[in-house]
Amino acid sequence: MARIKKGDQVIVIAGKDKGKTGRVLEVIKATDRVVVEGVQRVTKHVKVGQSAQGARTGGIETVEAPIHISNVMPIDPQTKKRTRVGFRVEEGVRPNGRKRTVRVRYAKASGKDL
Repeated sequence: MARIKKGDQVIVIAGKDKGKTGRVLEVIKATDRVVVEGVQRVTKHVKVGQSAQGARTGGIETVEAPIHISNVMPIDPQTKKRTRVGFRVEEGVRPNGRKRTVRVRYAKASGKDL
């Protein structure tokens, strides 16, 4: 199970954007990278072309580039500081009566679920 998922609030702990916070927009498992909103912004030259909505305007756009997953840490929902992630196994019952075990992510600092 992943320690960081899409939609998590994270803080950057290394690199040129150290200290910035944002929401995870995408997780790229193949390369262990994440795209964080407002972090690692790069300029991209876009050519004028056709798109589904009509003619796309060209020029220079700024987009978020992927950052390595080891350079970000989740933010604890209670203390609003960075925290490590732990997993807790919980037992549950499915609607058909069978047992089910679920791994739940929680913040190690406060114990709150992520």
